[in-house]
Amino acid sequence: MISVEDALAMIAAHHKAAQTERVVLADCQGRRLAEDIKAKLTQPPLDASAMDGYAVRLEDILQAGATLTVIGEAPAGTPFNGRVGTGEAVRIFTGGAVPDGADTVIIQENVKAAGNTITVTEPQKASRHIRRAGLDFKFGQTLLTAGQILSTAEIGVAAAAGHAALPVQTQLTVAILSGGDELIDVGTTPQTGQIINSNPHALAALIKNWGHIPHILPTATDSLESLAERITMASNADVIVPVGGASVGDHDYMRAAFQEAGLEMLFEKIAVRPGKPTWFGTLGSQVVLGLPGNPASAMVCAHIFLKTLLTAEPLQALNAKLSEDIAANGPRETYQRSQIKLSSDGQLSVTPLPLQDSGLMTPFLIANGLLRLAPHSQEKQAGELVEVIPIKPLF
Repeated sequence: MISVEDALAMIAAHHKAAQTERVVLADCQGRRLAEDIKAKLTQPPLDASAMDGYAVRLEDILQAGATLTVIGEAPAGTPFNGRVGTGEAVRIFTGGAVPDGADTVIIQENVKAAGNTITVTEPQKASRHIRRAGLDFKFGQTLLTAGQILSTAEIGVAAAAGHAALPVQTQLTVAILSGGDELIDVGTTPQTGQIINSNPHALAALIKNWGHIPHILPTATDSLESLAERITMASNADVIVPVGGASVGDHDYMRAAFQEAGLEMLFEKIAVRPGKPTWFGTLGSQVVLGLPGNPASAMVCAHIFLKTLLTAEPLQALNAKLSEDIAANGPRETYQRSQIKLSSDGQLSVTPLPLQDSGLMTPFLIANGLLRLAPHSQEKQAGELVEVIPIKPLF
């Protein structure tokens, strides 16, 4: 049985480095960026009006009753070809280019228009309503960094910055294999002794979140033959994730089936709670990470070990204050599902959830982090700092 630290180091060493491919923006959702992205242009490209109104000189609208002559207009996309002089105004619309000579925009509600003149009804004290060139970003500015998962905001910024396609990392195919005579598919009604096979669906969602492609294999029965068939079905996958069947019972065949297929076992157990039966090995060019069958154990170990395998990113550990006392820890490194919040003093606080049973999934609905306890750590008091691993956005 190896330590969590040693297991993570071994898993990270077997991370399959991604290649780079260019993908059109429409297909970039959920992909991991391969390179930094810089702006190909400046946005806004020039000083633009933020409101409908009139482009004028501030010194001409300091007093109510001031009258200005309208000498043209500047709708978005059609700049006014001229200069605003003393006592002059250009009718301008949102997005329109602010003409030379003008240093402010007075909104149409603050003037009274009659023919080709406007009269100031609300005097102005400062330049307003102009979006300056480069306010959003400037040419050559780095907007996105390699490693980011692309979502709505990132794709929108890339489009605005002139990129029709982006360099993204190639995706790994991850085959999820679960087995057990007691397992039935989602959507069917369990009979006595049966349970719904939920693990593959939760794991598939995580794998997608990390930028890769999950493939759920048909559930195997408790036999070497059935498992061997599924292993063959996963022959094109980069990573295989067997779930369950790794205990010491008479009907647990998962590891044996992989060993018969040629698995080189790298470790068989980890000194971690939950998740001691987690195992790892290679099968030719494939890597195999076996997760426990209990749903909570599978999910916790996926956040710790599977994410490391797929992303090679170190665990993101933060410090947070305990909101309550916790007991001393045993000999295994422990990860408790917890709620991380921002306390009134501006620091992070963490509260372990009361139900930590490895068969329970509903605690993940409110858990946004894992409280990490070192082996043999002493009892801790409320207010002490502890390490937490976020598993969802905290805020």
